[in-house]
Amino acid sequence: MDARLDQFEEKMEKSLDALLNEYATIRAGRANPHMLDKLKVNYYGTPTPFQQVANVSVPEARMIQIQPWEQSLIKEIEKAIINSDLGVTPNSDGKVVRIVFPELTEERRKELVKEVKKKGENAKVAVRNIRRDANDMFKKQVKGNEISEDEGKQLEEQVQKLTDKYIASVDKAIEEKSKEILTV
Repeated sequence: MDARLDQFEEKMEKSLDALLNEYATIRAGRANPHMLDKLKVNYYGTPTPFQQVANVSVPEARMIQIQPWEQSLIKEIEKAIINSDLGVTPNSDGKVVRIVFPELTEERRKELVKEVKKKGENAKVAVRNIRRDANDMFKKQVKGNEISEDEGKQLEEQVQKLTDKYIASVDKAIEEKSKEILTV
């Protein structure tokens, strides 16, 4: 593969990684500690990720347990969960916070699949935008006589192959996450 394509492949890889990270935060019937990745707790005036102030574990399939290293954080952790978009209510015994996730309804599963597909489409658009940027750059180089027309065409073909590869990866990620959500 041409070294001039490396920067574009790297950008496409980052788009795919960003999508997979977003998918990790979507609940699919099972509790997943990554669902808390976007949440921050107020730790001495600083918004801090849960993983930096507490031990986050999954003792059961539909439960997340958060054990803060300082008892004073219990209220802040509960507040962060209640104010989040998780749609769950935390329970606390003064030492640990537990979040029990209810079984997903069929309707909620379908909503989540729509969300997964929408995020996937956005990732595909990002990949195609990277392809467009690459092709624009190659066309400018041909116009400026920096590379030959044949080289320009070859580079465009290689960018298209990269694009196809990453679009296929996005499609696969969409399919896997949708299947995971719809599996009861």
